[in-house]
Amino acid sequence: MTSGRFALRQSSPLTRPESVLSGEHWRISVLLDGLVRLEWSEDGGFEDRASTFAVRRDLDTPRFRVLESDEQLEILTDRLHLTWDRRPFSAAGLSVRVLGAISAHRATWRWGTRPRTLGGTARTLDEADGAVPLEDGVASRDGIAVIDDSESFLFTEAGWIDRRVPGRRDVYVFAYGHDYADAVRALYAVSGPPPVLPRWALGNWWSRYHAYSADEYLELMDRFEAERVPFSVAVLDMDWHRVKSVPPEYGRGWTGYSWEPTLFPDPPAFLAELHRRGLRTTLNLHPHEGVQPFEDAFPAMAAALGVDPSADVGVPFDITNERFAEAYFDVLHRPLEKQGVDFWWIDWQQGQLSNIPGVDPLWMLNHLHFVDSPTGMIFSRYAGPGSQRYPVGFSGDSIISWESLRFQPHFTATASNIGYGWWSHDVGGHIFGARDDMLTVRWLQLGVFSPINRLHSSSNPFLQKEPWAYPRQARDAFGEALRFRHRLVPYLHTMNHRAAHGEPLVRPMYWEHPAYDVPTQFLFGDSLIVAPITDPSDDVTLMGSTDAWLPEGAWADIFTGTVYHAGPGGQRIRLHRDERSIPALLRAGAVLPLAADASVRPDTNPPALELLLLPGADGTRSLVEDSEDRISRSPLVWNEADQTLTIGPASDPSVVPAHRDWTIRFLGAEVTEATGATLTDGLLTITGAPADGELRLSVRFATARPDKRPHLFDLLARAQWDHARKLDAWHVLRTDADSLRKVAALQSLGLPESLLSALTEILVSD
Repeated sequence: MTSGRFALRQSSPLTRPESVLSGEHWRISVLLDGLVRLEWSEDGGFEDRASTFAVRRDLDTPRFRVLESDEQLEILTDRLHLTWDRRPFSAAGLSVRVLGAISAHRATWRWGTRPRTLGGTARTLDEADGAVPLEDGVASRDGIAVIDDSESFLFTEAGWIDRRVPGRRDVYVFAYGHDYADAVRALYAVSGPPPVLPRWALGNWWSRYHAYSADEYLELMDRFEAERVPFSVAVLDMDWHRVKSVPPEYGRGWTGYSWEPTLFPDPPAFLAELHRRGLRTTLNLHPHEGVQPFEDAFPAMAAALGVDPSADVGVPFDITNERFAEAYFDVLHRPLEKQGVDFWWIDWQQGQLSNIPGVDPLWMLNHLHFVDSPTGMIFSRYAGPGSQRYPVGFSGDSIISWESLRFQPHFTATASNIGYGWWSHDVGGHIFGARDDMLTVRWLQLGVFSPINRLHSSSNPFLQKEPWAYPRQARDAFGEALRFRHRLVPYLHTMNHRAAHGEPLVRPMYWEHPAYDVPTQFLFGDSLIVAPITDPSDDVTLMGSTDAWLPEGAWADIFTGTVYHAGPGGQRIRLHRDERSIPALLRAGAVLPLAADASVRPDTNPPALELLLLPGADGTRSLVEDSEDRISRSPLVWNEADQTLTIGPASDPSVVPAHRDWTIRFLGAEVTEATGATLTDGLLTITGAPADGELRLSVRFATARPDKRPHLFDLLARAQWDHARKLDAWHVLRTDADSLRKVAALQSLGLPESLLSALTEILVSD
């Protein structure tokens, strides 16, 4: 029956002949200079169809040499050296060595062994209270990694699924040394890159497992708007469909496709109201239990599959049956999409078995839903290598604890080692735990710098994420964080386009720097380092803190304006922050584009932008904006020698507002003179600049260093400590001694370690 409806997009699985060496039972394909495919087949057959992992093997043949004799075959590229004894593949006879000074003895992989990688990701964080084991990625400190694709299922030319011939081995070896970004680009080359997400997906998502009514949900969205707390995606958990009203003979109502009429009497009107408020909508699916006779769509589903609707027997779920799959979308989902549903939350929790051995139903759901998606995205769980083609990921039901928070930055960043960059976590935690307002604040602040910021909680009435349910300090921190996320969308969307070409938004520090022991710190796009606070606040300073490592150069905190200078080899530092922010550091020369107004919808290219910039180095940024299929790029260039900033013009002015306001804020520097813009209270402003024009601004900075004493006094005043001994510390801080002498003098006073550390951070910064 195959119709081709669910065919892979941009699939080209056949390897070019000039890249292949083969014999009766073996085939070796040199796909890229650091990527080889090794196949062994006792039956003499080899696989040229696309698999769940490998969909594009038609790659330009890299330069390589072959050295062969009757006893041995060698293949050399610019990155690797393969040696094989021409016998059945074995650890003794087949090896791949990474070229270059990687490791004295570990840079060689042998057939059948598992290399030591830096980890990838996991299928779910369901009920995880802290760290979980991670599958392998393609980044390794030993320089070599492997994806064994021997057990994945296949896609036919017509677009449906098929099984592999048992016993054949199909292995991909990545030999990229410490070029982890190149390793992931190689993965994308053969497995397909992630798509560019819709811009609206980068805003805040509201989600809760709660039986909302339509009126209650709309009233909540209106309250958020009144509180100036923006959202762009409305997530409705399973109670949108019939649950409590399901006849008991049909089970718990976990699976459902019929609106609950007592909660949603007019679904199209409800969805239209969400759209009018600027919100996209996703509904939760648990498809495992099939389609039962109580469903509104059951008669049409039964007719489509030839089931007698009067027999009172449900239609079982079988996503491996193409006829069922077509009816699954046409009968169950298309009518709801016509009502206004934008995409689907596929909450599959029932394991990896299907009616076809080796075919994971989660893989099938992810692939089919994505191909069928009206918006080009889904919301589901990770199914294995290749899953990056089907964003966004749902990591599961997080336990509310500091241990869970502490693991999430590492989990998110490490997922990039397998190319999976678009994770969505239960920000703030979903289940269990105890109320801890600072834990919720810190989690939400991490959510701002997560790929997707989706607040979530269970149906427990005491588990609330609404800001007004918290004391004033936490409430204010919530609002500021959520507003900043929407202001960050211009940067996020520029990185969104970049991610589709091999650079996930959140990456481990070691992708660019030799920093392997700061697991909670990460690279956020091309210009920021984020060091989230994942521990409770200190009782003395009332501040949270985190150990960080800064690469060589100047870095400025975008919230506090504090500037740090790291010397050659980088610098370790402990960073302290109150409840208002976590450390987010901008490198010198980088231009960070922000929406000037958080209330502008994320799906709109904003009419006013603010640029943050830390002087100290040259920097170039291309601000990427789009509208439907059109893309515009606006250059933003800082010239350190001339102290000039050049903006624009937009490459496609039709994409962006015809006239735009600009505000420029320099971090760590006081502007004293400016040409090309109006200077007011240290800010540069330009009003109504045409999109097709170029702006050129010149500035001069004050030479005096900022006075640190007000900041030091505030920290001492806040400290929960002895008044007289604080006065002793203040006498030291008011002297004209240099910073190192002040630190030494403070050490002699016996200050609490946390207070001494916080004061030292201020003293050694600019």
